[in-house]
Amino acid sequence: MSGARTTGDVLVLRALGLGDALTGVAALRGVRRAWPERRVVLAGPAATGTWLRDLGVVDDLLVTQGLAPLTWDGTGHVAVNLHGRGPQSHRVLAATRPARLVAYATPEHPQGPTWRADEHEVVRWCRLVTSAGGPCDASDLRLPVPPDRATAPGTVVLHPGAASGSRRWPVARWGEVARALVDAGQDVTLTGGPAEADLCAAVAEASGRDLRVLAGSLDVPGLAGLVAGARLVVCGDTGVAHLATAVATPSVLLFGPTPPRWWGPAIDSGRHAVLWHGDPHRPGDPHGTDVDPALTAITVDQVLEAVVALLAAPASHGHAWG
Repeated sequence: MSGARTTGDVLVLRALGLGDALTGVAALRGVRRAWPERRVVLAGPAATGTWLRDLGVVDDLLVTQGLAPLTWDGTGHVAVNLHGRGPQSHRVLAATRPARLVAYATPEHPQGPTWRADEHEVVRWCRLVTSAGGPCDASDLRLPVPPDRATAPGTVVLHPGAASGSRRWPVARWGEVARALVDAGQDVTLTGGPAEADLCAAVAEASGRDLRVLAGSLDVPGLAGLVAGARLVVCGDTGVAHLATAVATPSVLLFGPTPPRWWGPAIDSGRHAVLWHGDPHRPGDPHGTDVDPALTAITVDQVLEAVVALLAAPASHGHAWG
């Protein structure tokens, strides 16, 4: 932590990845409204947490991952569980001995509101924080990220990766999309994490075209600036999708095992095209190793049709930065 004082702060647990961090931004703004005189300390990963701190969403960061015990010596603090339904995540926060725990109800902690399984991720956490006196909603998702005017302004970002195989559209299809975009005169950039360099290289090779590949070369602020300056983003159900929502960049989103009603864009419905062929009553496994059938049902032609429609949309429905 960069600050010395921890007494009377608000300690918020959301020790998850980029997409989870971004869907929690609205609730974090509600935390700020509920306790305006207290510092807001986020317990989360270093990369995303530092970025959110630098943007002013939180005041400080306690670096942690998952449900590891927290090193915390403050007193009189409020603990807010934006990590999960409990009881494990509740216990991690309870171990810091807070004066108050804001969390969903469990047998061990019956005071909170009732968890709802069929609820959008943004709405879920806003409901919890609003119940504690911090009004917030999906309109609070926007982040003040300036576009990167140097790396690839106006590019079309293709992000083929995802944390699990069930959410990764086939490489050959990504290659077809990239080839069609380049042949139509678009500048195309492939992005991914360090572990996705080989995946992006395979997409570039499948395209048969000269693509800009930035896999593993961007930190979170760099990726955010690239997306903020992009003309369009095409990706699966992953963190970059939520980044496009946060910075108001149009996107074409390919959903597979998880229904978009749980994790799709919560604002700007006209700015984002969501493709999904799943059964709303039988969601797949978002952590599975094999590509989900609902994802493979999305064709290259459907993706390109959505891309063309968004690229042709009026400026009022396009990029918010002009």
